[in-house]
Amino acid sequence: MGTTPGGQPPPSESSQPPGNPAQQIGYATPSTGRTVLVAATAALGGFLFGYDTAVINGAVKAVGENFGASAFVLGFAVAAALIGCAIGAWFAGAIADRYGRIRVMWLAAIAFAISALGSGFSFSIWDLAFWRLVGGLGVGAASVIAPAYIAEISPAYLRGRLGSLQQLAIVTGIFVALLVDYALVAGSGSASDPLWFGLDTWRWMFLSLIVPALAYGLLALTIPESPRHLVQKEQLAKAAEVLRRFVGGDVDAKITEIIRTLRGKSERTGFVTIRGPKLGLLPIVWVGIGLSVFQQFTGINVIFYYSSALWQAVGFSEQNALAITVITSVTNILTTVIAIALVDRIGRKPLLVIGSIGQFVCLGVLALLFGTAPIVNGAPDLGSAGPIALVAANVYVVFFGATWGPVVWVLLGEMFSNKIRAMALSVAAAAQWLANFAISTTFPALSDVGLGLAYGVYTFFAFVSIFFVFKYVKETKGRELEEMA
Repeated sequence: MGTTPGGQPPPSESSQPPGNPAQQIGYATPSTGRTVLVAATAALGGFLFGYDTAVINGAVKAVGENFGASAFVLGFAVAAALIGCAIGAWFAGAIADRYGRIRVMWLAAIAFAISALGSGFSFSIWDLAFWRLVGGLGVGAASVIAPAYIAEISPAYLRGRLGSLQQLAIVTGIFVALLVDYALVAGSGSASDPLWFGLDTWRWMFLSLIVPALAYGLLALTIPESPRHLVQKEQLAKAAEVLRRFVGGDVDAKITEIIRTLRGKSERTGFVTIRGPKLGLLPIVWVGIGLSVFQQFTGINVIFYYSSALWQAVGFSEQNALAITVITSVTNILTTVIAIALVDRIGRKPLLVIGSIGQFVCLGVLALLFGTAPIVNGAPDLGSAGPIALVAANVYVVFFGATWGPVVWVLLGEMFSNKIRAMALSVAAAAQWLANFAISTTFPALSDVGLGLAYGVYTFFAFVSIFFVFKYVKETKGRELEEMA
């Protein structure tokens, strides 16, 4: 272990005075800009994650018409990506532990590119569903590896902000996909009309994913392997160099601490490492699953998947409904920037509590307005309450985007110990995708009964999430990864 000039062992980063601990005497002083660039490269997986899940929006109607698919089959083709996401997330951790974080990024990029080509040249709805599932494998893998890698390559004082880049990349990917869909349709006139080389526009929407997929794969070649994985593989010299360049602090002490926290890992691999006495899993893994499920069960993806149709159903024109959807997407980006500014100042747990309370109030307003509105032509007529519902929905997105959206990814990347991080994150991310699938597929049925019921269900989960955070979530702000139990 290194010592200070006075001969005393240097304190841990978590006990350093405010500011950059890498500036303390005897500590390595990495370039913050270089660390940010590496984290941003890893977060490109989140961009592809958002892009892939949103690009279908502009194509879905044309796809159904082209293949003559029933509503059920078309819905399955869309949902196939979410199934692939759960599978990809489930296995990403084991692959990352065995072969490294960077190789999982390469595999994800390959899956994205293959999915783009297959979907763009698909010849049947079932063929398209298969390629969407392949893309989902990449999305699921990226959703696991980006937060894990960013947490492992970041100094503690920056980890929250850099971890939030994952969510910023996701929402930016969603926004860019919507813009690309809009631009392609503007060029051809319709998603069903041919564009370049006689290919229908909807096919180009899928093919456009190749560009960010290639960028992700190529940039992943330029960043180093996670120092925690390198220590696990006993490549200590390489690990020390990565820590020195990107993390800083007392590198020898960090290596020693990582070795200590990984002790015994070689004897227990795979999902065995996260088994515990409570329902078969370690308690901390259940907390991660709970965070993932609550992030989805407050209905955020209903806003993004169904918002255009929802606003049309309650009286807004198609053009205004699309404009509202774009505004909502931009709002989500801006609020994620707010989270980046606050997460290392306020902390993770306070932000989650604030988000839960805010979402509960906004969703409660929506449930009340939709539940009490008269039904006209099969849809609730909000009348003069329409603007109130619009404000409540967008304020809800503000609370989600500034808290639960990015903070859950930050926590999932840092709350688990070195021995179980990749595997535990895999399980939590798989649970998140399954929760996403459940919410997305049940919303139409719930809304048929009544939008008041649908939003009432989401309000209930937002309320429960307040107590979940208070009781089970521990603050990780400023703590080293090696301090995580």
